[in-house]
Amino acid sequence: MSRYTGPSWRLSRRLGVSLSGTGKELARRPYAPGDHGRDRRSKLSEYGLQLQEKQKLRLTYGMTERQFSNLFVRAGKIKEGTHGTNFMALLERRLDNMVYRLGLATTRRQARQLVNHGHITVDGKRVDIPSYEVTVGQVIGVREKSKNLVIIAAAVEAVVGRPSYVEFDADKLEGSLVRIPERQDMDAEIDESLIVEYYNKL
Repeated sequence: MSRYTGPSWRLSRRLGVSLSGTGKELARRPYAPGDHGRDRRSKLSEYGLQLQEKQKLRLTYGMTERQFSNLFVRAGKIKEGTHGTNFMALLERRLDNMVYRLGLATTRRQARQLVNHGHITVDGKRVDIPSYEVTVGQVIGVREKSKNLVIIAAAVEAVVGRPSYVEFDADKLEGSLVRIPERQDMDAEIDESLIVEYYNKL
C-alpha cells in the first residue's frame, strides 16, 4: 500500500482527532465529513473501534500499513515493558518525529519533508531517511547550508513547549533524545491496548 496523499483534514474529521497535531482540522468543523457528517450517530463494533484506533496512530505518524505492522512486530520482541508502550516509544524515536518534537517543524509531514530533502543531520552526518531510529544521546541538527531556512526559523519561534525526553539548543539548532519516552510522555488520546488486540486477531 502506497502512502496516503489525499486530503488529511478530511481524515482528521473522520477519525475525530487532529492528525497534524495543530488542531486546526477540527476547529471549524468538529464532525465527520460529508452531507450527513453532523447527523452520524453510528456505534462502532469492537473490531471497528480497534481499527479506528490503529488508523489514528498510523496516520498521525504518516506511515504505510507495512511499515506500521513491521514496527509493531519489532516492539513485540522487546523483553522489557508492555507491547503497546514499546510500540509507541519506537514510533516516537523515528527521525521525522524527533525533528517535529524538537520544534524544527510545525507538523510531522513538514518534518518528514525536511528529512527527505537532506536538511537534517544526526551526529553531524546528513540522514535523509524519515524512519531512521534515533537512539539516546544522538544529536539531531540542521545542516549548515539549511540553517537560514524560513520554515525552520518560523517553527522554532512558534514552539510553546517540548517533551521532557528531549533537549534543544535554539542557538545551534540542534537537540537530542535524553531518554526513552515513557507512556505518560506520549499521546493520551490513543488507547494502544486496542491496537494490540487488533493485531493479535489477525
